[in-house]
Amino acid sequence: MNIVNILEEIEKVDGEIYERLNPRRAAMKDFFNLGKKVALSAAPLALGSMFTKAYGQTAPSAVIDVLNYALTLEYLEYHFYNHSLLAAPGLIPAGAATTAITTIRDHEKAHVDLLKGAITANGGTPVSFTYDQFDFTAKNTFPTVYTNYDTFLAVAQAFEDTGVRAYKGQATALKGMAVLTTALQIHSVEARHAAHIRSMRAARGATIKPWISLGPGDVANDTGIAAVNDVYAGENLDAQAGITITGIATGVTKAAAVESFDEPLTKPAVLAIASLFIK
Repeated sequence: MNIVNILEEIEKVDGEIYERLNPRRAAMKDFFNLGKKVALSAAPLALGSMFTKAYGQTAPSAVIDVLNYALTLEYLEYHFYNHSLLAAPGLIPAGAATTAITTIRDHEKAHVDLLKGAITANGGTPVSFTYDQFDFTAKNTFPTVYTNYDTFLAVAQAFEDTGVRAYKGQATALKGMAVLTTALQIHSVEARHAAHIRSMRAARGATIKPWISLGPGDVANDTGIAAVNDVYAGENLDAQAGITITGIATGVTKAAAVESFDEPLTKPAVLAIASLFIK
C-alpha cells in the first residue's frame, strides 16, 4: 500500500475527497515533495496535516478504516521480512542478499510508521499486529517459507508482484493533480523491488524474468507455485484497448505481448490474497 492506493480507497467512501484537496494543490505538492527533502520520519505529520486540512479536526471514521486497512497490509509485509532477518538463522545468505532484504524490510517499516502517524493525527486508533498474528505458511501452503531460501524468495516475489499490481488504475483518479507524477515515481520504485527479488531468484537458477511473463498452462504465474495463481489472475492478456497485439505485430509471441503490459489488481483481490496469511 501507498499514498496512491489510500487516496483511491478514500474516494470510494468519500466521493468529495478530491474536491476537498484540489483547492490545496500547492500544499499537496509540497507534501509529496517531502520525500525528496526530508526523512520519512517527518512524513506522518505531513500526511496527518493534509487530512486535517481536508476534513477539519478529524477524518471520518470511514477514512480511518481505509488507512487501517493499508496499515494492516504494511504490517504483513514488514513482519514477513523482519522475521526472516531476525528469527530465521541461516535462511538468507550473508552479503548482497541480506543487504537487499534488509533494505526492503526498512521500507516496509517506514510505511508502517507513516500510516500510524497519519491515523493518530486524525483522531483514530491505529491497528497493531505482531508477528504472531500472521501465518506466513499460509495455512501450511508454504511450510518451508522460513527454512528454505528458495521458497522464501518465491513468496516474497508474490508479495512484491501483488504490490506492484495494486498501483494500477490510479492515473484516471489522479488526473490533473500534482500527486500523479509522484504516484508514477513511487510505482517505478516498487517495480524495481519486484524485479530485484526476481533477479535474486534467477541467480539461484530459477527460470524467471525480471518482469511477469507466461508460465505453464497459459497462466502468468511464473513463480512455479500454483497456490499463488490469484496474484497473477488476468495478467495473461495479449489484447489492449480492444487490439490483439499478436494480430498486428509480426513475430510477436503471446508471451512477449503479455510482458509488455501490466494489469491492475482490485482491492477485493488483494484482501483475498492477504487473508491467507492473517490468523
